[in-house]
Amino acid sequence: MVGAVMEDWRTAGLCAEEHALCLFAEKLTKAPGALEQADIEDLRRAGFDDEAVHDAIQIVSYFNYINRVADAVHVDLEPEMPPYPAG
Repeated sequence: MVGAVMEDWRTAGLCAEEHALCLFAEKLTKAPGALEQADIEDLRRAGFDDEAVHDAIQIVSYFNYINRVADAVHVDLEPEMPPYPAG
């Protein structure tokens, strides 16, 4: 499943909740200024309560932040971790 998600989460056979989370995470990552209340409502319709929405925002934002810091200071990957192409 992990490989399928990394290849293309849209075709990985995710459940509705996982699909909604990935859609939200992608938008938060690529176009955070474009997020609207409707995006939050989509998560709620998929079963996320306020705490889960908050957690999703915090976790996605943290990973975006730490990856940008690592890129900015040219952190070397550990040998067993091949680079993953940005996309």
